[in-house]
Amino acid sequence: MATLGVDAFKAKLIGGGARPNLFKVTMGFPGFAGGNSEQCSFMIKGATLPASTVGAIEVSFRGRKLKIAGDRTFANWTITVINDTKMDIRNSFERWMNGINSHSTNSGLTNPLAYQADLMIEQLDKAGVTTKSYMIRGAFPTLVSEIALSYDTNDTVEEFTVELAYQYWDSNTTT
Repeated sequence: MATLGVDAFKAKLIGGGARPNLFKVTMGFPGFAGGNSEQCSFMIKGATLPASTVGAIEVSFRGRKLKIAGDRTFANWTITVINDTKMDIRNSFERWMNGINSHSTNSGLTNPLAYQADLMIEQLDKAGVTTKSYMIRGAFPTLVSEIALSYDTNDTVEEFTVELAYQYWDSNTTT
């Protein structure tokens, strides 16, 4: 029988536990968007490790519901970006979205290979070593949020969010 004391818990908490503030995002941008991956690694201040869902299909049999595994789905992925005065990262995302669907002509790229890109999010340990990584495949932005402006706000730096749809993800521990 296992002893469930504090010392046993500390022994199981390898590395002191994963920290939500130790991560790095490496953005891939299509060439026409002109993004800077290194700058994004510093300016993306919030993200999530991606989720996935396997649906359940219910099949009726003599008054009972048999549940079998359905298809996997991937929810959109959201990042929070710190804005600089040149708005370099925001401009890249706006160009990316405009390439997909132009503001003025309602037309854009039709080949997914031309407007989708891969990106990576890495969980880091206290020494900065990657402990888990996810490659998000075939991503493209679906939302670049507004930035609130106000005379009353003088002690913050602008931020905005970007929501990306993607096809699927791989991790360094899945095949």
